[in-house]
Amino acid sequence: MSELIWAPSPLHAKQNAMAEFARWLREHRSIDIGRDTDYAALHAWSVRDLEGFWSAVASFCGLRWRSAPHAVLGAREMPGAQWFPGATLNYAEHALTPGPGRRDADVAVRFVREDGMERITTHAELRDQVARARAGLIAAGVGKGDRVVALAPNSIETLVMFLATASLGAIWSSCSPDFGARAVQDRFAQIEPVVLLAVDGYRYGGKGFDIRDKVAALRRELPTLRQTVLVQYLDESATLENTTRWTEFTAAPGQLEFEPVSFDHPLWVLYSSGTTGLPKGIVHGHGGILIEHLKTLRLHNDLGPGDNFFWFTTTGWMMWNFLIGGLLVGATVVLFDGNPGYPDLGALWRLAEKHGVTVFGVSAPYVQSCLKAGLRPRDTVDLSAMRALGSTGSPLSPEGFRWIAEAAGEHIQICSVSGGTDMCTAFLCSAPTVPVWLGELSVAALGADVHAFDDRGQALRDEVGELVIARPMPSMPVMFWNDPDGSRLHEAYFQDYPGLWRHGDWIRATPRGSYVIYGRSDSTLNRGGVRMGTADFYAVVEAFDEVADSLVIDTTALGSPDEGSLLCFLVLAPGATMEDLEPKLRKTLRSELSPRHVPDRFVPVGAVPRTLNGKKCEVPVKKILAGVSPERAVGVGALQNPNALAPFVALAGNV
Repeated sequence: MSELIWAPSPLHAKQNAMAEFARWLREHRSIDIGRDTDYAALHAWSVRDLEGFWSAVASFCGLRWRSAPHAVLGAREMPGAQWFPGATLNYAEHALTPGPGRRDADVAVRFVREDGMERITTHAELRDQVARARAGLIAAGVGKGDRVVALAPNSIETLVMFLATASLGAIWSSCSPDFGARAVQDRFAQIEPVVLLAVDGYRYGGKGFDIRDKVAALRRELPTLRQTVLVQYLDESATLENTTRWTEFTAAPGQLEFEPVSFDHPLWVLYSSGTTGLPKGIVHGHGGILIEHLKTLRLHNDLGPGDNFFWFTTTGWMMWNFLIGGLLVGATVVLFDGNPGYPDLGALWRLAEKHGVTVFGVSAPYVQSCLKAGLRPRDTVDLSAMRALGSTGSPLSPEGFRWIAEAAGEHIQICSVSGGTDMCTAFLCSAPTVPVWLGELSVAALGADVHAFDDRGQALRDEVGELVIARPMPSMPVMFWNDPDGSRLHEAYFQDYPGLWRHGDWIRATPRGSYVIYGRSDSTLNRGGVRMGTADFYAVVEAFDEVADSLVIDTTALGSPDEGSLLCFLVLAPGATMEDLEPKLRKTLRSELSPRHVPDRFVPVGAVPRTLNGKKCEVPVKKILAGVSPERAVGVGALQNPNALAPFVALAGNV
């Protein structure tokens, strides 16, 4: 049995939105699941009766229909499920219409930059700014279905431009300003934008980076652009030829109106990592994102008026799209732009104290960095307002769970979640009525019919298998961009288990309804016929202070009867040596995991190749080691650090 690390108090278990929803179902829909805190019964109903559940979420969370749907679910097959046919609505209307938490004087956004710049924006100010930006877009000829893109940071201007775009029924897409020029071009050129929002530069790690040359080069590659709007983010006097200043673009007052669009009308385009070719443009609809984010934020995160919601992210990661959804439930969103480790790793914890953050989100590697640095935030800042801490991006190690409880506070619910850009949500997450067990994701999300499957398509219990979703969810992609027959969408998710969504993760469903993530299934280690996830391996190896980063690769070819080598690549911390470290690693991996987990070789490297969103490039490196050329194995524009591939290219053919 795993260790219980957090449990709701009897009072909190009953006084949260999840329990309130259970009572609402009993009163308004005559659906009695038993105890208000019986999450397992509530989840079972939510996937058994999709129409009843999603209809109830729409009513409970106050979806604002312009035209009412004539059904909840038309076609049910995947891909191709039809949600709320006949309905019209608008995402921006839900984020901006006055209501609880969104009254004129209520704070909508708290913005913080790493150099200390702060801005507080009320809902009245946000509505005015969005109306002005909307007027600017209309003046530029932007209308329903046009694309507006941003090369901009996690700032108020970016949020304003997105909401203005959505209000018109136009389609949004964004990249972080630290993305390379090729990476941005590979994404934006596909969708042929008409307006570009850009900054003159950005700050990171105490330095300013002027990107006006990048913006100018990008504009030359986007022939469909009608206007480029420049935000003077670093320098108020910065200029760029043939651009319109943000202050000029938003100078005219506008009318705040909302174009009614169909439930599946495109809201934004997100992108796959692009490690094996051009990034795929993943299109999500207004309605699917609305109802999914309302469900997750309101019920699972128990967010509402009076809460301050923070997640460390950039505009190139789906967590930005999730974070700004806090406006939908009347919470205040806290935007941070900069290096989370500048001037030290305590920066985000101090931000949480200063702004009274109630739900605080970071990545698992950030937690690991704090752990290895020996931080104890509870000793230096007041985290009494923080009731939940979210972690995503990669599996949170058991040591990470324990560190949060001991160094941040036992009162904090640890919300390790897993989902992805594909659905822009989490389907394995937490619930305010459910305990947290060490190293485990507490629940499958309401409406998410998650299973671990074996190769034959049989559901497993307490065994490792493929993460499969057996019933449709509203925020599944409407389509891939430039995929008219849907073949690329089908190949990405539905090819291996026809009619079911295969996500590409190894998971184990425990008897108590929680889940353990073992890493990506296409990079799984297979030793002696036993499948092993990379997450366990990294948890042990990276717990050593001498290890700054690591990458583990099994070179066994798919379907090969002969076993290849298990290689562990290590980025050493300053002062560490392989001579001292390797024996300790071998002993610990053998004792804490198994003899099968002990690599054939440990290889020091300067850096681990990572995607722009910080994911380790396990599959591309495996391909390179198998002899595939780097150009075919990975799109260089998809990497943070393309030069990190060099040692693996040199090693190819010698493993």
